[in-house]
Amino acid sequence: MALKIRLARGGTKKRPFYRVVIAENTAPRDGSFIEKIGTYNPMVGKDHPNRLTIQEDRVKYWLSVGARPTDRVHKFLANLNLMPAFTYNEQPIKSAPGKKRLEREAEQKAAEEAAKEAAAEEAKAEAAAEEEAPADEAPAEEAPAEAAPAEEEEK
Repeated sequence: MALKIRLARGGTKKRPFYRVVIAENTAPRDGSFIEKIGTYNPMVGKDHPNRLTIQEDRVKYWLSVGARPTDRVHKFLANLNLMPAFTYNEQPIKSAPGKKRLEREAEQKAAEEAAKEAAAEEAKAEAAAEEEAPADEAPAEEAPAEAAPAEEEEK
């Protein structure tokens, strides 16, 4: 008999209210359960004291007996310091990206980094080329600009 600590939905349409229950793995979500150990009301504010109520001693008992919480309940219990922090590496999640998608993203990042490095090298090469240019050309370009204001003042 595998036990789960999970949420059983109650309330009305668009006004959810959940009971935190101990139930058998095969029981329906809102079906029979062994014990009610708390409630969760997502309709109240996050700092409201009635948002999540849990009987901590019963949770500890059921965890010691071998009940396993669902992902959402695990997060609740971790916030109450009744369990270690929830990580997705321990338990697979349904929406995790596949291997090929992760490989494609890694290839895209590598290509972007290579493009940035190439642009940086080109900028360094251009800067080096400008430094190597003869010093005689720069004053020649500036001279006509200085002469133009002088001619305007004479008029």
